[in-house]
Amino acid sequence: MVETAYVIMNKKALRVLEFDKIKDRLREKASSSLGKALVDELTPSKDFDEIKSWIDETTEMNSMILSNGSFPIGPFVEMDIYMKRAAIGSFLYPGELLQVSDTLRTARRVKQHIKKSNTPDIKYPILHEFGEQLSAYREIEERINISIIGETEISDKASSTLANIRRQIDKKNQAIRSKLNHIITSDSMQRYLQDSLVTIRDDRFVVPVRSEHKSHLKGIVHDRSSSGNTLYIEPMAVVELNNDLKELKLKEKAEIEKILKEITQEIYEVEEAILMNQVILKQVDFAVAKGKLSIEMRGMAPKLINERRIRLRNARHPFIDPKEVVPSNIWLGKDFTTLLITGPNTGGKTVTLKTVGLLVLMTQAGLHIPADYGTEMSVFTNVFADIGDEQSIEQSLSTFSSHMTNIVTILEEMDEDSLALFDELGAGTDPTEGAALAMAILSELYCRGIRTIATTHYSELKHFAFTKPGIENACVEFDVNTLSPTYKLLIGVPGKSNAFEISKKLGLSDYVIDNARALVDNNSIEFEDILSSIETSRKDAEVERDEAIKLRLDAEKLKNQLQDKRDTIERRQDKMLAKAKDEANSILKKAKQEADEIIKELRGLKTQNIKDSNKRIEEMRKSLKDSIGETNQSLSQVEVASDDIPKDLKVGEPVYVISLDQKGEVASQPDNKGDLTVRIGIMKMKVNIKQIRRAKAEKKERSFSSSRAFKSRSATLSTSVDLRGKNYEESIYELDSYLDDVSLSGLDQVTIIHGIGTGVLKSKLKVYFKNHPHIASFRDGEYGEGGAGVTIVKVKK
Repeated sequence: MVETAYVIMNKKALRVLEFDKIKDRLREKASSSLGKALVDELTPSKDFDEIKSWIDETTEMNSMILSNGSFPIGPFVEMDIYMKRAAIGSFLYPGELLQVSDTLRTARRVKQHIKKSNTPDIKYPILHEFGEQLSAYREIEERINISIIGETEISDKASSTLANIRRQIDKKNQAIRSKLNHIITSDSMQRYLQDSLVTIRDDRFVVPVRSEHKSHLKGIVHDRSSSGNTLYIEPMAVVELNNDLKELKLKEKAEIEKILKEITQEIYEVEEAILMNQVILKQVDFAVAKGKLSIEMRGMAPKLINERRIRLRNARHPFIDPKEVVPSNIWLGKDFTTLLITGPNTGGKTVTLKTVGLLVLMTQAGLHIPADYGTEMSVFTNVFADIGDEQSIEQSLSTFSSHMTNIVTILEEMDEDSLALFDELGAGTDPTEGAALAMAILSELYCRGIRTIATTHYSELKHFAFTKPGIENACVEFDVNTLSPTYKLLIGVPGKSNAFEISKKLGLSDYVIDNARALVDNNSIEFEDILSSIETSRKDAEVERDEAIKLRLDAEKLKNQLQDKRDTIERRQDKMLAKAKDEANSILKKAKQEADEIIKELRGLKTQNIKDSNKRIEEMRKSLKDSIGETNQSLSQVEVASDDIPKDLKVGEPVYVISLDQKGEVASQPDNKGDLTVRIGIMKMKVNIKQIRRAKAEKKERSFSSSRAFKSRSATLSTSVDLRGKNYEESIYELDSYLDDVSLSGLDQVTIIHGIGTGVLKSKLKVYFKNHPHIASFRDGEYGEGGAGVTIVKVKK
């Protein structure tokens, strides 16, 4: 939370780096005065764990908002003052109770939203903890909402007593008005009245009477007009009624106070939880503000490290238009501890300096920063900045003196864990002396191990950075052709003076430029030429690098496209195989059904003559052959890729047909195309060797010829079948096969065991028995046969 220990950052640095402007933007995102108060208290911390916790909180809220939309942080108020009044036995007014209701409703909705966002897995542990600490009191909410209908109005539904009193008040009002209307409309009173109307004075009904006629209407005078011409008199006829009305209103007031006290007491009973809700909601509002600011500036959570170094990837200053800002890549603290930036005015040096400083402060305040992933930030004990024109007229200090006073203070207060930022170090005085001072200050900072970034115009400092280990040159790129800076920071390259090139572009004669060159030290010219050469080589390298990156991206794109095509082909192949398998299974099922029909018809050919029987048998044989041929043709279209094609298959060896998901045995050796015959049940079909796999051999019973099998069927076939525990469909499936075998075996009578149960299965089987071609008749079992739990079936001969 924000209410923890802080480091007191250098106030000047906070001001010149514009940290307060960040807080202003953050304050706009907070929805409550309590949340805005936390923003006002925000200042960077130096505690590593605390900063990490703050950043994690921001990250969770950012993610929750992006995943679930806007966060439901509704209105809530500070509850401390209300609880203090409740503690002394006072009550809250209707408008205040409505604020309490709003606060309770916000707590409940926030709790629900956090719980929903963390279901089924806890993705946001910090926010989950907030939700766990929030308490919901729906009953108190509803009591307030039912009882209070406005800032000053109590509902009749607040209590039955209040509703009854108000009904009596309405009736009393009607009675008084009726009486007064009778008075003001009577002919005898018209000439005494100022106006024919009923009004109210001191909560009592009165009529306006002309002052000179007051003796004509007996009653109580409650008021006089400003002119004195009108008296407002309560007629004696309604005094008693007005007294009754007054008494009812006193009762109403007492009942309202009683209701308000009751509700206030209910709230006070959960004082501790409500005050905790206030603390949590304040923190949640603050977290929502941080999440919204992160989304607005396209921020990210930097990786915190304990190595006194920073690495910013595509960092952007948060106050520059994102469409115009040029991202910077900046690193410091690993290979060098001091970064010296050179370049022309308005080139972006100061913006770079402020960007680094402000992003460090934002990180240590637990905020996301506008940069890209891969950004790493250390935690500094303090940040010092000497940026801008600090000339003081009141103190008669020049620009140089003002800067130097600030630098002296910085050198005295900073330690090795501080970050120092200097803009135009050594400027404002003699260039030679200024450059010497700048080098001496940078050397001191380097020796003390302080991380430093400085900007300068002095060419002497470029040479200094080249010769001093631990100090690195950098520059802001300048486009000579357009005479404008690109604002791109180049680390490792010193800034080149472009005075001669710019002058030439602007039209200065070559003669004057050549004379200027002659006045410059040859070493300086050679150094500038070297820099120019380095700059040209760098640009060429960048072009080649960009081209290499483009080629790599193209190659990756092509690779991804090929992979997508491959995946598409595989999916299509799998789909085709599945479809072919389904079709093959369908054909096989159809063939089995036709085979069953043929067997049934064969059994019925006993009564026909031999010629007709042979003719019919030939027709059925051809039909069965055609069905098996269709199955073979379908199977031949199914290709199944495999690295385990069986070899050296033998006739009779068990195999598994992948396409049909069936087991069978080899009936013939594969031919030169890999086609072979496989026997599955009573059918033989041709398949390719790619479509089968070896199967484990199963123990088989010794086979007999069909003629011998039929002869011995009656000796081996059971005279009963047990259907208990099966449903109707399962029973029919088993009965079809069993009755076919019974018909072929020659048995005369069999017992169907179905049990008693509810009787549903038995009743359905009776319908089945009536229409079955093998059943001559059937009856319930008798005593000793199984009774009502069996059915005795006689088989047709």
